[in-house]
Amino acid sequence: MPQPTTTAPEGDQARANGGDAVAGRLLQQRLELVEDLWQTVLRSECPAEQSERLLRLKQLSDPVALEGRDGDSTSEAIVALIKAMDLSEAIAAARAFSLYFQLINILEQRIEEDSYLDSLTPNGQTKDSESTSGNDGFDPFAPPLASQTDPATFGELFQRLRRLNVPPAQVESLLQELDIRLVFTAHPTEIVRHTVRHKQRRVATLLQRLQSDHTISLQERDTLRQQLEEEIQLWWRTDELHQFKPTVLDEVDSTLHYFQQVLFDAMPQMRRRLTSALNRSYPDVRFPQASFCTFGSWVGSDRDGNPSVTPAITWRTACYQRQLMLERYISSVGALRNQLSISMQWSQVGAPLLESLEMDRLRFPEIYEELAARYRLEPYRLKLSYILERLQLTLKRNNQLSEAGWQSPRDIDNGSASPLPNGDPLHYSTIDEFRIDLELIRNSLVSTELSCEPLDTLLHQVHIFGFSLASLDIRQESTRHSDAIDELSRYLQLAKPYGEMEEAERVTWLLKELATRRPLIPAAVDWSDATAETIAVFQMLQRLQAEFGQRICNTYVISMSHTASDLLEVMLLAKEAGLVDPLGGHASLLVVPLFETVEDLQRAPGVMEDLLNTELYRKLLPLTGAQQLPLQELMLGYSDSNKDSGFLSSNWEIHQAQIALQDLGSRSGVALRLFHGRGGSVGRGGGPAYQAILAQPSGTLQGRIKITEQGEVLASKYSLPELALYNLETLTTAVVQNSLVTNQLDATPSWNQLMSRLASRSREHYRALVHDNPDLVAFFQQVTPIEEISKLQISSRPARRKTGAKDLSSLRAIPWVFGWTQSRFLLPSWFGVGTALASEVDSDPQQLDLLRRLHQRWPFFRMLISKVEMTLSKVDLDLARHYMTSLGAAENRESFERIFQVIADEYTLTRKIVLQITGQSRLLAADQGLQLSVDLRNRTIVPLGFLQVALLKRLRDQNRQPPMSESITASDDGRTYSRSELLRGALLTLNGIAAGMRNTG
Repeated sequence: MPQPTTTAPEGDQARANGGDAVAGRLLQQRLELVEDLWQTVLRSECPAEQSERLLRLKQLSDPVALEGRDGDSTSEAIVALIKAMDLSEAIAAARAFSLYFQLINILEQRIEEDSYLDSLTPNGQTKDSESTSGNDGFDPFAPPLASQTDPATFGELFQRLRRLNVPPAQVESLLQELDIRLVFTAHPTEIVRHTVRHKQRRVATLLQRLQSDHTISLQERDTLRQQLEEEIQLWWRTDELHQFKPTVLDEVDSTLHYFQQVLFDAMPQMRRRLTSALNRSYPDVRFPQASFCTFGSWVGSDRDGNPSVTPAITWRTACYQRQLMLERYISSVGALRNQLSISMQWSQVGAPLLESLEMDRLRFPEIYEELAARYRLEPYRLKLSYILERLQLTLKRNNQLSEAGWQSPRDIDNGSASPLPNGDPLHYSTIDEFRIDLELIRNSLVSTELSCEPLDTLLHQVHIFGFSLASLDIRQESTRHSDAIDELSRYLQLAKPYGEMEEAERVTWLLKELATRRPLIPAAVDWSDATAETIAVFQMLQRLQAEFGQRICNTYVISMSHTASDLLEVMLLAKEAGLVDPLGGHASLLVVPLFETVEDLQRAPGVMEDLLNTELYRKLLPLTGAQQLPLQELMLGYSDSNKDSGFLSSNWEIHQAQIALQDLGSRSGVALRLFHGRGGSVGRGGGPAYQAILAQPSGTLQGRIKITEQGEVLASKYSLPELALYNLETLTTAVVQNSLVTNQLDATPSWNQLMSRLASRSREHYRALVHDNPDLVAFFQQVTPIEEISKLQISSRPARRKTGAKDLSSLRAIPWVFGWTQSRFLLPSWFGVGTALASEVDSDPQQLDLLRRLHQRWPFFRMLISKVEMTLSKVDLDLARHYMTSLGAAENRESFERIFQVIADEYTLTRKIVLQITGQSRLLAADQGLQLSVDLRNRTIVPLGFLQVALLKRLRDQNRQPPMSESITASDDGRTYSRSELLRGALLTLNGIAAGMRNTG
């Protein structure tokens, strides 16, 4: 089948090696239109001389147009052109190139979506490869994970499994256990305004119509072209920068936008495609439950280092999510009432439905009086009218609760007191009540041999989203809980305060307190602000579950988990709020440790073994699956482990931890759900999701996985309907394939020993530069735009964990990656890899053959090399040196030169050894589509880099002084610029480079 192009080099829609020639051809064909539109808008919106200079700047970055010209002279010409610009023209240049890259991003997304649509049959199902080709190249004897790592649709996957003779019972068993959870987060990586996203979606729609294969008239083509120009002009006149720092609720609204625009409708379609494909290859296998793929969110509930996320904000977030779902359901039920005009004169109606109408008549006499005559012979319409009334009352109550806050009384008056003797409320108190009403209608239709697709779609949405839309995960840093309990212990005057206890003493004391029903936290105590907030979170959570049900928020993630006491502290605080009943063996909260640093990843199996061997802890775990095994969720952090020890070491430690934890789960009779905290960039665990899932250790998934989706990744994957479907479908097939098609490659002793040596050597080299070099922090702060990044109004969360701290440990992993990416070093994604690989080959040249074999056969190793190769292709050390020489302080010149030389030597070494392993003469040579995309961006982004350096230099030279005269050209014309004007220009270049790199943090 045609393969979608690799459009986002570090995004999950990337498709390795697949259809690269087709993708490249489409990109070249359609690029002409986009560049023509861009030039047309610049000429219409900028003064003539300015637009020509901007186009000249673009031309200077095109090696094809300047073939044979010396690279140094080209750079000098770019710098000279930029130096001649005044601030307004520099800002125009930054905006122009940002617009260009965002148009290219839209173009590539459209190619991705079109390629996926082309792979579908007219009825919307995926084509089987056997129906499109007599020989699909399938080799049943090849190692499945080595030969079948291109993303597969449902049709391809089930055909692949059938040809591997995977038994239907095994397929069915896995599908019944399938549990995929995608957690949307609001980390500061979404740099594009919500308003601009609307413009981009409009442009994407117009491009789709203009570039469609369907024949359109010349007049229609001209109209579409004119509409595109108008839309891009409106976009040009829209401010790209956030005018104010977004609030948490702004981030909630922005994130939920993807559900409203795409995911509500995409999820039922995905299930239909799955069931259709399953019917063709495994007709006797039962379909998975409707909610096999669900969603979570940290937006409004992740309070780790974000003081803006309060209990009140989390409560309002939950209310807002329910409001969106209720409004959606009200609209759908209204449409169903219009459609289901079935008359009892011409059709039978199920007895249960008629009986329910009698109960509804007693519950809503006013509705009966108003509509009984109109719908006397139309029972479906009457039933749906009652449902609409209940939904409206539920929405009214929800809005009242949102305004009243989480401390409002449970019996808040919303006019829904029931006239029935049992006193049941008139509103829907649970999603099950709504679902049962809808199923009554469907069962009645089915009993009379009728079907209704909109009703089935609505039921699918009810199963997947409920009233809560996405489950909110609470996240908090571990010391917040230990500090709160320490303060409590001192108030209670324990013989030894909690903060002074050793780990074993803490565990003993916590287990003792958990085993009693006696309250521990006294009421009406004047706690410190931090402790009061910590306690209030658990009280709010109990109130939230009481009102919304456990589904809305039943997971508590502990970042920086180190020991067993970190988990037991949360359970004790939850017990005090009524969320955990150890003596009764019941808990409505799943406590999830987040192991992030290398040391914590290595300790994780031991920590969890101690806990799982503790009867009190184990019996509080929820039961899952057909075997009703206790379920333990564990989160693995890619970001901090990478910042701590480098790319190769981080990935290997996570890989090893998964194997050890799964082995522990098997021995302990506990089901594990691994929660992967992946970011958008390779340095934070990002990259193609399909290959990443196949590279997970064989046997560790077992149909269960949870993954974070962050920042710009949301826009690249879920902005367009078919693109969202493609990503959801291939992610699901990767989980199924990894779970069913196992191998023993991860257990090869010599390979594991080799990887341990590589990880150790890589970590040693990385830490020598990043942690042990006293000049590295100054280098990073001066040579990258990290300080300016912190001024971007893109997140409610601060860039540093500790206010005022300037050390590396306080800096969050996201701006750490963002800074290196902007200055084109991309150091977190590759540094240390070359030294490790080369040291192995230097000690024994035959090891190169082994590394090549690993790259061919072992999915984990191939994924590592693939990510490093892609990242290296985006490094530009010439531009990076320009950042260093222009922005580095004179007194640091020698130390910075030494650091740069270390980085340059490592880059050269890494590039050389990667090419030796892949057997290619050039990076990305095996994926021409990705290579073309990266080349296009690499060359066009150069002027933005020089422009950013010029603006940062002007900005920093002012040294926080009042506006001063600047020499813009050779002669001083006396122009003055305020810091805010210069900062605005610099921030616009951040936007542009982020768009060009398809990545922020």
